[in-house]
Amino acid sequence: MKFSRPRLPHFIALLLGALSVSGFAPFYFYPATIISLAGLFYLWHRSHSANNAWWLGFSFGLGLFSFGIYWIYISLHDFGGMPAAMAIFATFCLSAFMALFPAATGWLARKLGSQYLAMPLIWVLLEWVRSWIFTGFPWLLGGYSQIPGSPLAGFAPVLGIHGVSLAVTISASILAWALYQRRNLPSLRRSALLLLTLWLAGGLLKLNTWSTPTGEPVTVALLQGNITQDLKWENNTLRQTLQQYLDMALQSRAQLIILPETAFPLLSSQIPQDYLQQLADHARDNGGDILIGTVEHQDNAYYNSMLSMGQSPEQAYRKTHLVPFGEFIPLKRAFGWIYENWLNIPLTDLARGGFQQKPMHIAGQQVAINICYEDVFGEEIIHQLPEATLLVNTSNDAWYGESLAAYQHLQIAQARSLETARMMLRSTNTGATAIIDTDGQLLAHAQHFTATTLEGTARGYVGMTPYVRWGNWPMLGFLFSALGLLWVRKKK
Repeated sequence: MKFSRPRLPHFIALLLGALSVSGFAPFYFYPATIISLAGLFYLWHRSHSANNAWWLGFSFGLGLFSFGIYWIYISLHDFGGMPAAMAIFATFCLSAFMALFPAATGWLARKLGSQYLAMPLIWVLLEWVRSWIFTGFPWLLGGYSQIPGSPLAGFAPVLGIHGVSLAVTISASILAWALYQRRNLPSLRRSALLLLTLWLAGGLLKLNTWSTPTGEPVTVALLQGNITQDLKWENNTLRQTLQQYLDMALQSRAQLIILPETAFPLLSSQIPQDYLQQLADHARDNGGDILIGTVEHQDNAYYNSMLSMGQSPEQAYRKTHLVPFGEFIPLKRAFGWIYENWLNIPLTDLARGGFQQKPMHIAGQQVAINICYEDVFGEEIIHQLPEATLLVNTSNDAWYGESLAAYQHLQIAQARSLETARMMLRSTNTGATAIIDTDGQLLAHAQHFTATTLEGTARGYVGMTPYVRWGNWPMLGFLFSALGLLWVRKKK
């Protein structure tokens, strides 16, 4: 297929967007995202108008999200029952909507002028907007591509994932400027010095210890049942599911046993009491507690919950940040017909738990629970800190089959460990079940799509990173101040 010269830059931008996906898990080739953005920034600088910059950004975003979140199709079609054509269209629409943010970045940078200064700032600001608008979808933020191995990951405990994104985009802007000034040796030297300084600062921050151990190590067992999503909610597999998790739990001698999100596909009130008693007695015999994922029905509302039982008093955590179109239907009058006619997804009318929930005191630790999608929102995780000494995430990424989704989700959890300087325990249905250290490194990682128990040891930690103390406010203050200065400069 031949491309006319005016269309070639847009095709290149599309390829650059697709290439940037290799910076994220499971590839972890972190330079790829920086190089891809540098290419886009160079194209933006060479664009002849703000409208042209818009379409270049849109092409990049379409490449990034079409290749990066293609797994939405799997959840809609393979497990949600949506017809293939409609699932493809819905996935494309989401990718196109997400591509509007890079498009707007290019347009605004051209309008603001000082493009190599403005592009990184606007990119990160709009990533932040993407993290909360319409309840937020902060997937594939540039900063995640640097977790955990890049020197730039050192900015996570200080400025959060948006701070890492800013370091990524500044690096890309420096590279793009160097390419533009490739015949100017003094300019190349200055660019190299700036890039080296930025990366050295990140590397030095990685050497800092932000938290200290507290208490004795805790033995943990993370149960991965590998219950296929198409059978999970079938009545004829319920007995088998309950027996499988009971057997796995009783075989463990760990002080903290954790089951995945909605491991029991029935209401908590419907779980046989003698079954729960066996789990609680076993946890007490181990000198610890067990966490189970189920659905609670309280006060005419349903909650996606984690319940604890064992030597500590029984406690509950109810999921707060729900998945739109998965756990609740926004604008139900407008979109309800889709579920009535095209989708078969259980639990689409859940209620939200409170935002002021405290860590659970179990197994001798203060444990901050977050369920599935909640660990995508770092500014919400820190609500339970610094009291929490340990993080626990329970998930069910079986909805996305054998795709990149579970690996990308794992990388996001690694970022939360870095931001908070806390260990993270992830118990999932089909993967990625893992034990993550305070520096975001994987200490143990279970094979995906196998029924297994991942056993290990966890430590509780105390202390506050700058991000836990201040959240996103320093980052936002810097972005708005810098963009304000550029606006004043343009006016003058």
